[in-house]
Formats: sequence, structure tokens, C-alpha cells
Amino acid sequence: MSNDSAGDLLSKPGNEEPQELKRQQVQYEDLTSTFDDNVIDFSKQFCSIYAARLAELRETLIPRVVAKWGEVPILKLAELEDFEGQECVIIGTLFKHQKWKPSILRELSEDHQLSLSEPKSTYCSEKDHLFLEDEMLRIKLVVDDATLKNYVTGVVCAILGYKDKNGSFEIKEWCFPGCVPRSSPAHPKSKGKIVFLSGLDLANTSKTLSLNLLTEWICGMAGDMTTQEDATGIVRVIIAGNSVKIVTKTNTLMGHAEGKAQDAAITKEVAVATRLVDAFLSEIAECCCITLMPGQHDPTNAMLPQKPLHPCILPLTSRFQSLKGATNPWVGKVAERIIMGSSGQPIEDIIKATGDADISPLDWLERTLLWKHMCPTAPDTLPVHPYSAKDPFIITYCPDIYFVGNTDEADTKLWEGEENQAVRLICIPKFSSTYTAVVVDLDTLDTEFICFGTG
Repeated sequence: MSNDSAGDLLSKPGNEEPQELKRQQVQYEDLTSTFDDNVIDFSKQFCSIYAARLAELRETLIPRVVAKWGEVPILKLAELEDFEGQECVIIGTLFKHQKWKPSILRELSEDHQLSLSEPKSTYCSEKDHLFLEDEMLRIKLVVDDATLKNYVTGVVCAILGYKDKNGSFEIKEWCFPGCVPRSSPAHPKSKGKIVFLSGLDLANTSKTLSLNLLTEWICGMAGDMTTQEDATGIVRVIIAGNSVKIVTKTNTLMGHAEGKAQDAAITKEVAVATRLVDAFLSEIAECCCITLMPGQHDPTNAMLPQKPLHPCILPLTSRFQSLKGATNPWVGKVAERIIMGSSGQPIEDIIKATGDADISPLDWLERTLLWKHMCPTAPDTLPVHPYSAKDPFIITYCPDIYFVGNTDEADTKLWEGEENQAVRLICIPKFSSTYTAVVVDLDTLDTEFICFGTG
């Protein structure tokens, strides 16, 4: 080594100050005002939500039916008696009769009082049937097994066909409410990136290297100056449920003393895991905004919409204004982009009702967009509050980003609608098993999956 090169290596640092990086700031708005507790009345029957859903979506379907099929008569089910064999359109709510669907009546029956059957992975059987019903009547639909797997209870649709001699309805073609038209055709200018996480399961993955790498990356403490500068573009972290745990343990012991001890152990595990979630979030909240959604196994109410985690169980993080608790499902606006999604229960329940492993969660996410409903199987097999005046789960916005959390694998596609809608569909995988975060550019909607696995 020459003396000149050695002198360069041993030269004293200059007086220049280190570069200061500032995280971008964008506007944030919660759009879930329809999930208002004041309209919930538990004295009402759950059938009211179906009536409200049908009434609202029928108004959407009628102009679509006229545009698609012309001047075909649109009939109520009570009027079909005089139109046997004649082509017509009926509008109603699908009902899928399934033997293995959860039933409180079956659980309370004498045959099951002492020992309940094991819950099944799907509700499907060879004796499933599909019906269409309106406010008054129900009619059986003639569909093959392949078509039957594509539909679930609660979907409002219009059907072109005719009533046959057996009293069933022969189907020629379907029409669904479709995606909401975009309110502003212009491309919104939104800078920054959003990080999506789901299924952290800190009850079992709190001390992994992957979690530490994730935290350092979001906070801008990892990598070189270019990587740190890129991290300043992360304007918000959206966590889609099951941060505490991804499996709910229940008391399986019959004895009083043993069962009480097991309950205490389960409660202690949840308390410890919740403190770990609080510590994890507080590190990120110091330097980045967070939207925290609850999940199926988090300590909040079970019925949808699930309420945000209470600030009392997150004493460290709740001190930061950067933390925003959200419902599940959730709709919000970040910069100029509308973001909508759930922690996974609606899509998971649809998969149970169809039993078709060939259709991916991403495909079901797309279909709920066309059905104009976030969780159509509620309240049939998915617990929700008994809304009566309005169904708050009807999609009233055209989202720019539509996601589902707690999936087994990461997946995405840019869906384009008939009216120039462009929606980024995302399946957010469980971080506890995939160590993967999803990053979306708000300007272009380009998506990338970043893996923090150590394998």
C-alpha cells in the first residue's frame, strides 16, 4: 500500500453534519362511520339486515338488468305463478341450504347436549341446494354442482330464466350489483408507501430475528443511507388482525379445579402476549403512523364489526397520536387513496361455505367486490351485530386498495372494472409463518413482498 493511499484511509473526518432524514406525512381519515353503535338494537331479529340489504341493492340492480337484458319483465317471486315457462328476471337474496352449517338448534338438541360433533372444515355436502328469496317467498334454483360452489348465502343478485313445471327456476344468466363506480376519474396524486402486516402472533413469535429486522427496517435503522432514505417513504403501517395470537385456546377440562386452572393459564397467556404487542407497537409508533385492526383471536368483541383494541390494554402505544385504532372490517383514506379490507373472517367463511380449494382467497376477494358486499355470509354463518335500518357492510366506496389478512400465502393483482375502476387486490399472509410484509406504492399501486425470514 502506498503512503498516499494509507493517508487517505487514516484521514480525519470532516466537519460535515450527518444527513437528516424526515418521514413523509400524509392525511388520514377513517370512513367507518356506518359502524355506529347507536343503531345496534339487540331486540331486533337478524332477518332485518337481509331486508335492508335487498332493498338497497335492488335499486342498484334494476338499471343494470335493463342495460344488460333490455325490456325483460322484472318480477317478484309471488308473481311467478302466472308466468310459468315465460322468460323473466327475479331479484332476491341467495340462500344456500347446507346440512353442516353451524346451528344453535342442533347444538341444543337432545342428541348433542352431552357431546358435540367436531367442527368441520367446510359446510358442504352432496345434499346442498341453492334458493333465491325475497321479502315474502323462496324458490329453488336449478344449478349443477360446479355452479353451486361459486355462490354463498347472502349474495343479492338478479337471475334471468323461467319457472319450470316442478316449481323451480331454470337459470339462463346471472347479474350482480357490480363494483361501485369511481367518484373521481382523475388519477389521485399520492406519494408514499404503505406497509401491510397480518397475523403477527406475538404469543409465539415475540423473540424472532425476523420481527427485529422488521422493526428496524420500518424505523429506518437498517441498511445503508439509500435504504434508510427509502424507509422515510413509509407513511403508515396497517396491521390486519391477530397480532396477539392466531389460535384461540378454550377450556377442554370437565373438572372444576382443572378447568379453572386452565382458564387462568389461558388468561395469563393472553395478558403476556398483549404486553408484547404493546412493546412492539410502541417502538414503531415513535417514528411511523400505525392503523391497528383487531382479528378473530384478539382481545375484543367477536361480532363484526369488531371494535378497536381498547387503549387500556396498550398503555405504552396509546400515548402516541400516531396510533389509530380501527374496526374490522375497516375503510379509510390515506393521502388520496381509499383503502378497505378485513382481518380475514369474511373470506375464510366464504371458503368454508363453498369448499372449493381451487378458488384462491384473491378470487373470492374480487367476487365480494362484484357482489358489492364485504361479508355476504353474515349473519348466516358469520356473527355480526343485528343491524336493522341499514346493512353497513354494503360497499359504498370504490377502493384503490382492497385487502384480506391472515391468508396462508401472499398474492396480489390489479383488478380493472367495466367503468375504468382499478383496484389493487391483496392477500396479506400471516407474518408468524411467512415472515412477509406487503408494501404498496400509493402513487402507482405497485406492490412488492418483502420477506424477513432467516432461512
